[in-house]
Amino acid sequence: MNDPDGVLLPHGGYEHLRSYKVAEAVYDATVVFCDRFIDKRSRTHDQMVQAARSGVRNISEGSGAAATSRKTEIKLTNVARASLTDELIKDYKSFLIQRGLRVWHKDAPESLEMREHLQRDVAPALPPAPDGTVNLTCLAGLSDFVARAAPELAANAMLCAVNQAAYLLRRQVESQSRDFVEHGGFTERLYAARVHARTANEPDAPVCPSCGKPMRKRTAGKGPHAGQAFWGCSGYPECKGIRGMAEESDRSDKSDKSDKSDRSDSRSSSPAS
Repeated sequence: MNDPDGVLLPHGGYEHLRSYKVAEAVYDATVVFCDRFIDKRSRTHDQMVQAARSGVRNISEGSGAAATSRKTEIKLTNVARASLTDELIKDYKSFLIQRGLRVWHKDAPESLEMREHLQRDVAPALPPAPDGTVNLTCLAGLSDFVARAAPELAANAMLCAVNQAAYLLRRQVESQSRDFVEHGGFTERLYAARVHARTANEPDAPVCPSCGKPMRKRTAGKGPHAGQAFWGCSGYPECKGIRGMAEESDRSDKSDKSDKSDRSDSRSSSPAS
């Protein structure tokens, strides 16, 4: 959601993020995996499900918080990434190792093929798999694959999906950080809106001699000019350019005096009647 004329920052639309789609599929498939392979009375069952849930829900929460806080958005997106990287991935690896099953290397042919299928949200129409076999065709089919595949296949498929989600979230955090550095956050936008509203009510305000931004009326609070009005740069405190209120009127007054002097000289040089 973007409100170019308001003070709220762009936010929402997280459902269209690839990171959210993959993280949501990971959460759904993790519930299936844990219900199938891990005792529901085990703390590991609950912790894996909670880590997967954190990986998706913090994306949506951060997207909503972005309206008034880029800092919160970045923080929550990174929490989502950490939940997947530092918790869920390690739990899936532990599941394989503790049962003497193989952990696929990221560049193993099986991993490469699995990641290729996960890159598709929905698979095209494919012929049915032979009896007794189960294939992962797309991201939407992850939960169904986990529900029917052997433990080693199911856990490694989840590792591929979780690693993909974590990678996308890391890139997302980096992008959000760059955007914050380049465009600032809610405080800067709110201040800019206030400055614009004030300067809009002062159409005759001059521009700053230092940076060219519009100026606004201020009153000196201390010093030899305390109580006197002056023009101050709207970019303060970054820019401290000032201009006296009397500059334009002083020039006009000098012009008037010159005109009077010219007329006076003209009369004095006229021949007496």
